[in-house]
Amino acid sequence: MKKFIETISNIWKIDELRQRIILTLGLLLVYRFGAQVVLPGIDTAQLAQLSSQTENGILGILNAFTGGAFANASVFALGIMPYISASIVVQLMGIAIPYLQKLQKEGESGRKTINQITRWLTIGICIVQAPAYLYGLGALGVPDSAFVLGKGLDFIVPAVIILVTGCVFAMWLGEKITDKGIGNGISLLIMVGIIATLPQAFAQEFVSRTTNNTGGIMFMLIEVIVWFLVILASVYLTMAVRQIPVQYARRTASGGYEKNVMGARQYIPLKLNASGVMPIIFAQAIMFAPSLIGRTFNDTAAGQWMEVQFADIFGLAYNILFAVLIIIFTYFYTAITVPTNKMADDLKRSGGFIPGIRPGKETGNYLDKIMSLITLPGSIFLALLAVLPAIVVKLMDVQAGWALFYGGTSLLIMVGVAIDTVQQVNSYLLNRHYDGLMKTGKNRKVA
Repeated sequence: MKKFIETISNIWKIDELRQRIILTLGLLLVYRFGAQVVLPGIDTAQLAQLSSQTENGILGILNAFTGGAFANASVFALGIMPYISASIVVQLMGIAIPYLQKLQKEGESGRKTINQITRWLTIGICIVQAPAYLYGLGALGVPDSAFVLGKGLDFIVPAVIILVTGCVFAMWLGEKITDKGIGNGISLLIMVGIIATLPQAFAQEFVSRTTNNTGGIMFMLIEVIVWFLVILASVYLTMAVRQIPVQYARRTASGGYEKNVMGARQYIPLKLNASGVMPIIFAQAIMFAPSLIGRTFNDTAAGQWMEVQFADIFGLAYNILFAVLIIIFTYFYTAITVPTNKMADDLKRSGGFIPGIRPGKETGNYLDKIMSLITLPGSIFLALLAVLPAIVVKLMDVQAGWALFYGGTSLLIMVGVAIDTVQQVNSYLLNRHYDGLMKTGKNRKVA
């Protein structure tokens, strides 16, 4: 504890880091404030049914990502998810469209152009999603009397403009946090939204355990211990790497290579889970389809079965298909984001090689084989984490809202963003010769 307090003190001593942290906290506070501002023309007293409809199921996950803004019908109801969707679309299009491939190779200027394309695509997605959200409020239990101005164009048009502006403003906040603050801004906005629902979910579970004679405080303590163990496993999944040894020929003073004298050995770190949470996000998006298909063909026995089974996110059929899709998408996303052939070419150009493996094509094939082998346990572990909320609901009778924090996208985003932010803070501390948050030891003194 003393070491932790000393590290926090060191963080506060660095002016630039302190200013970045204060700016980040301020912008996150602005985002949380906006999530509570209800759209003009909607009676807040009649949104209770909407809140109850978004406590569980897929809508509960969406509401958690927006920090409750979805259930509040707020100006940030769309959250930052349209930007995430646009980023995924642009990233996937980069595989097939030569223009985007060219931009990806142009460095900083190309990245700026891709970001601009992503922003415009975000606005396009918002223009489609905003009216769908407004008209869907009625289906989610919001009575017509809640719309003070009615559902005519005099309400829909301004509301759509506000929702689109809210998403663009949230996107701007995220980019400002990335540029001027600490951590990845977009990811931090999502994480803060998820954490905002954590206290309420925990309180509901605690009240349920202590008042309904379903285990009491002791069982609640067991749940918390299991939760911390799951977080620990998620950290290991996020940080686990397979180190591939690489040898470089030592350069001579004249600039050539000494063929018989080797330099220091280095490593290529191949991540066990190179795809992060993207396979879960892809699979989650597709899991809307079976229930929708079942609803379309609900006059048949198969359609009715699909509608019932795939509407329950804690059901057996839903989670089996969910796990299979995650494993498939993990291989797919890893294949398109880990360019083993490019890694092999870069290694060859820099005079490096993997001991026992020929440079060039054989190195690429070797890296691809290793990546495939380590992706299998990584994908299975990721699938288990994704379906763990359903397991704890069935085995431990945990409430749905609290169960969502036992795995899936919510937990992995929280863990991944926390690790990334701590690593950035760590780099500032180490550059100023202080101990970081992730290691112990005495302060290193400048010679």
